[in-house]
Amino acid sequence: MDVLALEAKNVNGAEPEKKTSSRPRPKPPKKAKRIVYFEVEIVDLKTKEKLLLLDKVEPTSTVLDIKALFHKSYPKWYPARQSLRLDPKAKCLRDEEVLQTLPVGTTASFYFSDLGPQLTWGTVFLAECVGPLLLYLLFYFRLPFIYAPKYDFTTSKHWVVHLACMCHSFHYIKRILETLFVHRISHGTMPLRNIFKNCGYYWCTAAWMAYYINHPLYTTPIYGQQQINTGLYLFLVSQVVFGFQAGAGVIPVCFFVFFSPQFCQVGNFSIHVVLRNIKSQGSKVKKIPYPTKNPFTWIFWLVSCPNYTYEVGSWVGFTVMTQCVPVAFFTIVAFIQMTVWARGKHRSYLKEFKDYPTLRSSILPFVL
Repeated sequence: MDVLALEAKNVNGAEPEKKTSSRPRPKPPKKAKRIVYFEVEIVDLKTKEKLLLLDKVEPTSTVLDIKALFHKSYPKWYPARQSLRLDPKAKCLRDEEVLQTLPVGTTASFYFSDLGPQLTWGTVFLAECVGPLLLYLLFYFRLPFIYAPKYDFTTSKHWVVHLACMCHSFHYIKRILETLFVHRISHGTMPLRNIFKNCGYYWCTAAWMAYYINHPLYTTPIYGQQQINTGLYLFLVSQVVFGFQAGAGVIPVCFFVFFSPQFCQVGNFSIHVVLRNIKSQGSKVKKIPYPTKNPFTWIFWLVSCPNYTYEVGSWVGFTVMTQCVPVAFFTIVAFIQMTVWARGKHRSYLKEFKDYPTLRSSILPFVL
């Protein structure tokens, strides 16, 4: 047999072909990516004292994660109370910023400052609204020690005084309901000390207005019922709520306070609904607000902050209706403050969105 095999080899001049395996060769295992950990140093902003050194911090950690780690070592400084920045003169870092995207090396130094005790914005908004509501009613019912004793618990003879109380109360009840069920507040907390400043302003101005409007010597507007009706219509059209969306469904909430047409308050509420719906729960992603099928939102074509436009309109109407100097003062101050807020938000929109509508003004169409 060996002789025959050798002869066959000589005849063909080559070795017989060997069968190759059909199985593919296994790929070598991929090497695991090497994670470059960060070393984070937290320094006191005022004393420059080193407070904490965090070793092996993952590069995908956020500023909020670093605050949480810092909180474990210093329980009295919870995350909302902490302010972290990369430079003593720089702005505070946002909670959602990622460590590896910051302009730092693998060793990062954060400067810490204590923001003080914090309150949620919702709590502050409620305090700002409940106070004026209750204070106004104290003057309206003429409780003792406010006016002369002979006027205690008396009612005014002027119908406009009762209308003013209903409008004022309705406005703040509406704001309370919006705070509880409509607004999605992107800012988590604010310093406790700010509540005294905010509430002091709203409470004092409400008491000032209420004192004069409900005073026994209060005189009605110079143009009588026509002026009262004009101011009432303007105020209510910006305040009355005919429904709002909450969650996945629509919850109708109808407030038929007066038979008059209601413009500014309806508009104000409609804008708040639009602003709520463009932002999902817990999201901080900004979007351009656009008008909806609701005609009260069509003003979005002309201004960036129509909620402030309607708010100013309602207080102008209240000023016309009551013809009261404290109310006019409150309206002017509110207009100045809301203009500052509106212009800031308008500039923010222009900076963040290249396709932002150019026709829009900040608060007053074609003017401001």
